[in-house]
Amino acid sequence: MKKIQMVDLQTQYEFIKDKVDNSVLEVMKNGTFINGPSVSEFQSNLESYLNVKHVIPCANGTDALQIALMSLELKPGDEIITSDFTFAATVEVIALLSLTPVLVDVDIDTFNIDCDKVVKAITSKTKAIIPVHLFGQVANMEKLMSIAKTHKLFLIEDNAQGIGSTYEFLNNTKVKSGAIGDIGTTSFFPSKNLGCFGDGGAIFTNDDDLAHTIRGIVNHGMYKRYHHDVVGVNSRLDSIQAAVLNTKLPLLDFYNERRKQASLFYSKRFESNQYLITPIVKGNCQSHVFHQYTLRVINGMRDALADYLSELKIPFGIYYPIPLHRQKAYIDIRYNENDFKTSNLMSEQVISLPMHSELEEDQIDFICEKINKFFKDQDS
Repeated sequence: MKKIQMVDLQTQYEFIKDKVDNSVLEVMKNGTFINGPSVSEFQSNLESYLNVKHVIPCANGTDALQIALMSLELKPGDEIITSDFTFAATVEVIALLSLTPVLVDVDIDTFNIDCDKVVKAITSKTKAIIPVHLFGQVANMEKLMSIAKTHKLFLIEDNAQGIGSTYEFLNNTKVKSGAIGDIGTTSFFPSKNLGCFGDGGAIFTNDDDLAHTIRGIVNHGMYKRYHHDVVGVNSRLDSIQAAVLNTKLPLLDFYNERRKQASLFYSKRFESNQYLITPIVKGNCQSHVFHQYTLRVINGMRDALADYLSELKIPFGIYYPIPLHRQKAYIDIRYNENDFKTSNLMSEQVISLPMHSELEEDQIDFICEKINKFFKDQDS
């Protein structure tokens, strides 16, 4: 059995080595390191894959979120509703722009934002909702779209963990995540389902005016060199990273299917374990691309299990050990602990197991055998 890794980027690289090396060397030979042909090619290819009018590449996923908010002409104090149970990047960009983050609890089955809690959090100052497609599963976009339309709010998808997933509406229309709301954003951090060999990100929209604004913001506010029409930032996807992504994009669906198969292997082996809740997939099987395979440990032994896995040198992750409303940077007297019962519970229960497209069945068997043994020993 190969060494178990949380993410096996080395093995993934070995399968695409020749294509990646050749594409990167082409950039090196041509010296087109910034805004080179590989960037425009990737932009076009990703637009086709997502069936979205505009993809604007940028330097990373956090920038993508910040630039998306900058494009909306919001004012200090405007409120942005987002999930309490996610990585801090989603809320930090709100705070950095002097906007007011409004955190709400999550759905206990999917870990995604609770739509009913969103409605309760809306005030006259609310301007946008940012759902996070956490762990690779699309949030309830049909309901969120309805809420946003009713209250005239922008809807920005944080699709950093969900690229390649498909949401099916009640009328059977299928749309790729990130291409549903007013703006979608993503990260190409190396461990993502579609990852480059450094930092990278992108912004998606079908709105021509928003796309125009965003293109200016990512490049110092310039549409014409040395003419600064809007306040911008320096956030570009470099050509080498675009070359890597161009090689990987045609394989994204394959990578995601491999992850789904791994998730089925895991869940099958845990189905008789009364102390674990395996991931619950809402909608069709295309709605979850398993950026993470996240269990809930419901007997209070999550931390003991983590210690046990550490002893066995089995990688794991706890995403996330502290909800955002309890983070020092985002504590706010407006928040009531009773409003975050699910987020608080998840932070005590969740544990994520190795998940990547190179994961092999014997590795999954080994991990599951050891975890099931841990709980069996607790009973004896």
